[in-house]
Amino acid sequence: MFTGIVRELGKVAATDGGAAGLALVVEASETAAGLVVGDSISINGCCLTAEAIEGSRVSLHAVPETLARSTLGGLSAGDAVNVEPAVRAGEPLGGHYVQGHVDAVGRVQSVEAEGDGLRVVVKAPSEVLRYCVEKGSVTIDGVSLTVGELHEDEIAVALVPHTLQATTLSALVPGQEVNLEADVLAKYVERLLEARGLRSEE
Repeated sequence: MFTGIVRELGKVAATDGGAAGLALVVEASETAAGLVVGDSISINGCCLTAEAIEGSRVSLHAVPETLARSTLGGLSAGDAVNVEPAVRAGEPLGGHYVQGHVDAVGRVQSVEAEGDGLRVVVKAPSEVLRYCVEKGSVTIDGVSLTVGELHEDEIAVALVPHTLQATTLSALVPGQEVNLEADVLAKYVERLLEARGLRSEE
């Protein structure tokens, strides 16, 4: 499990494969120093397993399901990525509960300056929007963010200066695809209501 608080900006060192499976090597010295083989690590919001660790480099593998639901298949050597190791018991939960299981890919509609930060509008599919509420949480490329505005097929978020400095989101441009994960707590609530026959009709 993760919290959506990016710990390091990593860099893709190498990729190999395609839709049937993608091997990734990510350079992330701070994160690699605390990992052992088998640990979970979030790359742009996708939970992957560390298969090998050599110095500052971590070898990972993305399966077809992950590639179909995320933007990982479009990564190339040299690309910057958001890196977060799995949260450990007793550590502060600075963001929200993030599984690293991307629900869908969204598309950036606009990026505008807002004070010292940016206001970003993302078009999102219904399987994400149904779990969003204003002032609730959503994960974009592994970053825990607050839903500032909620529209029929879009969400708007504000990026503060620290987020712009510490993550890849400072480079977002209209048309860019991003990984989206809805708040898992909302999914559990829906499931419990279904089991009790209390879910409202859409």
